[in-house]
Amino acid sequence: MPEVSKTGIGRRFFKLQRGKNVEAAIDKIRKTLGPDWKLYTQGDYEALKHIIGEVWIYIDREKWEAISFTKLAGGDLRELIHLGRQALDRSIDAHTAIEKGSEILLRTT
Repeated sequence: MPEVSKTGIGRRFFKLQRGKNVEAAIDKIRKTLGPDWKLYTQGDYEALKHIIGEVWIYIDREKWEAISFTKLAGGDLRELIHLGRQALDRSIDAHTAIEKGSEILLRTT
């Protein structure tokens, strides 16, 4: 079995933490929407997952903990999905998407 560096372990831990936090956030959104969650496609889910994950990296943990994902309005959710899609297809730069996504999420605090 190959030796794994501390840096490699740190990167894996970081990715796991990001994944857990993103999934917890999306689960809160999903539960809040109830049956309306089914209106969103797998592509919508992937875009939302992407933008929330990027915002998680960008903002400090105290701000992240203050975000109330259950208070996201439908328009805000659609805007986040749109930003995620734009970031994934690189029609806007990642920094702009993250800043706009952060603004939307931090409005719920």
